[in-house]
Amino acid sequence: MLSSLIYLISFSSLIFMATDTQALSLCGKLQQGELLIGHGALSKTVTLDGKTYPVNDHGDFLLVLGRDCPGTVTLNADGKDYLLKVAKQDWDIQSIKGVEQRKVTPLNEDEAEILREQKDVKEALTTVDNVNQAWQNGFVLPLSGRISGNFGNQRIFNGIPKSPHTGTDIAAPEGSEVKAAGDGKVLLSGGNYFYGGNMVIIDHGLGLQTIYMHLQKATVKKGDEVKKGDVVGLVGKTGRATGPHLHWGASFNNIRFRPHSLFEPKQCIILENKD
Repeated sequence: MLSSLIYLISFSSLIFMATDTQALSLCGKLQQGELLIGHGALSKTVTLDGKTYPVNDHGDFLLVLGRDCPGTVTLNADGKDYLLKVAKQDWDIQSIKGVEQRKVTPLNEDEAEILREQKDVKEALTTVDNVNQAWQNGFVLPLSGRISGNFGNQRIFNGIPKSPHTGTDIAAPEGSEVKAAGDGKVLLSGGNYFYGGNMVIIDHGLGLQTIYMHLQKATVKKGDEVKKGDVVGLVGKTGRATGPHLHWGASFNNIRFRPHSLFEPKQCIILENKD
């Protein structure tokens, strides 16, 4: 609760500071895998290394620094360039054994199910609703439990290297309630997908979504409006999972980032034009 309060205070301070100085401001860690909050843009969009991000009517915008973001990126806002230096992360390696081998090396007959999952998830994570501004209401942890897997780590399943982890795993007893991390609209529910199992994806506006995977079941349906703290599903072990846990993910503009950065305290800076 304290971290959410700090987040809101920080963001309010950012708005006051940017309005008072007429300068472009940015809140968050300049580090790989982090979400940043900006304020003070006058145009409808900003770009980060050529990728376009929307700006709301109050000049607020979000940026994401992906897992493999380079050490220097350029933000362009209102026709001006700002050079951002991004700190690198030392991603760990996680070896997971006992995974059903078919979930590691799928059969040809699994291809249709994998493609269905990819299509549905991509459709949800490429949604950009500039009217929905629920993200400004802050976020909370969806489940209490032991962190059993961190965002960004290299996954090795049954001795076979796979793609880096796209979320944070939280271990908890099967049937534990999973709560919405923030206000928003349900874009995807259920599915019993090949990798993600039963899944919920919630849209928080401006291209920001949170993801809840391996659920025993979803307790919401597509199109539902949810509030922060509402129960959206129960912990399970569906899909590619060796035990009951929640895979909690976050995505902005279809780029995954460390979900805890949604509600951790954010330091704010005034940006200076590189010219």
